[in-house]
Amino acid sequence: MSQVFITGANRGIGLALTKLYLKAGWDVVACCRNPDQADDLLYLISDNPGLEVYQLDVTDYDAVAELGKELADRPISLLINNAGYYGPYNVAVGGSDVEEWRKVIEINTIAPLKVVEAFLPQLKMGQGTIANISSKMGSLDDNSSGGAYYYRSSKAAQNAVTKSLAIDLAVDGIKAVVIHPGWVRTDMGGPHGLIDTETSASGIQQVLNNLTAAQSGHFFDYRGNEIAW
Repeated sequence: MSQVFITGANRGIGLALTKLYLKAGWDVVACCRNPDQADDLLYLISDNPGLEVYQLDVTDYDAVAELGKELADRPISLLINNAGYYGPYNVAVGGSDVEEWRKVIEINTIAPLKVVEAFLPQLKMGQGTIANISSKMGSLDDNSSGGAYYYRSSKAAQNAVTKSLAIDLAVDGIKAVVIHPGWVRTDMGGPHGLIDTETSASGIQQVLNNLTAAQSGHFFDYRGNEIAW
């Protein structure tokens, strides 16, 4: 049985991905910071015996490591680092808040690598795929509007981490890829997003279903189009 591990699974794209993989017959390990407030996720448990929900703050690295040990016998076919944080909007030059910037980097760049490290044995067992949900805003080539210093820098760094993972873990049969989910109508994306969570999640699933070893280390959008770094 294929198993997927998803962070930030309580809402938005993470919840939509959880539903899709359950529907496809996968076992799903769904993680979020506050499961007691994740009614939409918990509601799925009664009809989906393959769903397990765990409390996890991805920046609590001791807890991440402990969960890795708790699930040590689980081969992971797919690890989706979906949890993310945009930070404050409209930060202008001269108005940066270093502590807030550190928080964005912590969640978007450092935490995904720490999650991979904690579950590397399981990924090796499953010859799994690492899917880091990034953003086109992390593309240097695509940046024509400036601004968004915290988020852009954190996602560009996450992209660099993913590229290195793809190179370093290829010997273990593990693929790593960056995916831009589109401008999605979520709490982060806002109400004016161009697509809904189901469209984004379905596209992401399709990209991952068809991912080849030669595509590891590349940057794609949810429709499978490659994005320049």
